[in-house]
Amino acid sequence: MTTIRLGLVGLGKIARDQHIPAIAATPGIELVAVASRNARADGVSNYTDLAAMLAGEPELDAVVLCLPPQVRYDTAIMALEAGKHVFLEKPPGATVSEAQALAALASQHGRTLFASWHSRYAAGVPLAKAWVAANAAERVTITWKEDVRHWHPGQDWIWQPGGFGVFDPGINALSILTEVMGAAVRLRDAELQIPSNRQAPIAARLRMQTASEVPIVAEFDFRQTGPQTWDIVIEGRGGTLVLSQGGNQLMIDGAAQGVGVEDEYPGLYRRFVDLVRTGRSDADLAPLQIVADAFLRGRMQSTDAFHD
Repeated sequence: MTTIRLGLVGLGKIARDQHIPAIAATPGIELVAVASRNARADGVSNYTDLAAMLAGEPELDAVVLCLPPQVRYDTAIMALEAGKHVFLEKPPGATVSEAQALAALASQHGRTLFASWHSRYAAGVPLAKAWVAANAAERVTITWKEDVRHWHPGQDWIWQPGGFGVFDPGINALSILTEVMGAAVRLRDAELQIPSNRQAPIAARLRMQTASEVPIVAEFDFRQTGPQTWDIVIEGRGGTLVLSQGGNQLMIDGAAQGVGVEDEYPGLYRRFVDLVRTGRSDADLAPLQIVADAFLRGRMQSTDAFHD
């Protein structure tokens, strides 16, 4: 098999911290170009935008998009229409209909679309999924709280329409939830706290359930200081399972389980290579649909102004 030649669009923190090292560690792919208005990467060709990259790199096979969700759709359309496979950083779009349209266009052009959910590749998730399958879940509690000033300093896009606010990290928890439960999850109601000077929530509480009426409660908050909290607790007939550290640590009835090392982004890229080589797409939108439903059903509550 020939090496898949990648172009990466959007050279921000997540691209530098996660994507570039994962690409370098994955057999079968090679980063050959980067497009960014304000940054440059070493050892590859650099362009200011995707259009320039596509013109300058006609042999490019695939494009990885690490842009804010508000501009991801138009960029993905350009890449697909140029015949490139597309890897989308989460979330796959600013709306469900955008992501659905991208999946349809990828199919039309015979190209791979990968809507990536990195938290599904956390070390403890496969074992948690197997445990839930063997032990009927009776209750799920999600606590996902982090400091937005640490993880998104000065990133105004996250507070704008389509920027998701606290759902930017919260959707990671929902991606794990929809993976491990083995059943569709329905939103019942939600409360969204929106700063008086912003347009996206800083905190949210979601109440959900499965078709078999397993209750699920999720608490998201962007105002956490000190230790960060990324926990999912699943109570079932077989005991209690706790996924912590975003899914990379696992305890069952208080006993730590061996789950291996954290391998989220390398796992994503191994999956992408397999999808491209086998001519398939992976565009599950279940986590995004829950977020959209939260905005539809949620009670909006104004809260104190937020200043970065």
